[in-house]
Amino acid sequence: MNKKLRNLIQQLGEAIHETVSESEHVAGVVKDIRNQGFDVMLMLEATIGLNEVEEEPAGAPALADEVPETVPQGPFTSQDMNFLKSLRISLAEEADKADAA
Repeated sequence: MNKKLRNLIQQLGEAIHETVSESEHVAGVVKDIRNQGFDVMLMLEATIGLNEVEEEPAGAPALADEVPETVPQGPFTSQDMNFLKSLRISLAEEADKADAA
């Protein structure tokens, strides 16, 4: 990973931390928990995944024209499906296909 990309990822992490730290909503909920007699220690872990974007050659069909059969029609991309699978979430359509097999 090059130095510029590493710096950008670090900036992203800092921006996420700053956003959570400055959130009035988060601060309000923490205050409510403390009012209930508890001390709060908040630790967040962010996983940042990168996929290098490959340029399509001139005249290549658009991605919308190339929908793989394993990806259900609708708002989900193959990356969305991989993310859901990493969380152990399956769609009803996918579960039905697995049951039929």
